[in-house]
Amino acid sequence: MRIIRGKYGRRRFDVPTNITARPTTDFARENIFNVIENMVDFDEAPSALDLFAGTGAVSFEFLSRGCSTVTAVEKAATQYNFIRKVAAELKDDNMRVIKGDALRFATTCRQKFDIIFADPPYTLPEFEKVPEIVLGSAMLKPDTIFILEHSKAYDFSSLPGFTRHLAYGSVNFSIFDMSTLNN
Repeated sequence: MRIIRGKYGRRRFDVPTNITARPTTDFARENIFNVIENMVDFDEAPSALDLFAGTGAVSFEFLSRGCSTVTAVEKAATQYNFIRKVAAELKDDNMRVIKGDALRFATTCRQKFDIIFADPPYTLPEFEKVPEIVLGSAMLKPDTIFILEHSKAYDFSSLPGFTRHLAYGSVNFSIFDMSTLNN
């Protein structure tokens, strides 16, 4: 795994061979972060949440680019332990790693985030419900940006706050901007 940019840019970490996650490709991650950087001012140290964190690559990009806090939620023990190991190597106190079910976390969390990123397993039985759960949660601020990674099989354009769909190869992102709901 490679951190692309920011204070930890170009650092590499060996991902365990028994990992069960489908990591976001470097190409897709670099491109979606270019989009996010045009929507969010990282100089203002936003808070970020990475649901279904997998290898933590997205979490570490947020951390590297200056987020004040990054919360990574991952259920699988191998991925959770890997994220904790990398966080310990970086010695960055702004990272919080939670071992647990991302959907349960989203329905019970009361902390608010500036950016929420979700990359559920494409085979998750409740996949279609993920955006509705996040959009209906108490985690949103009036200007939260929510990014959902998904396959081309889904179209979330009818949901509130949807602003755009992006595709990088087989990786698709739907972006929701809560500030569009307040105008």
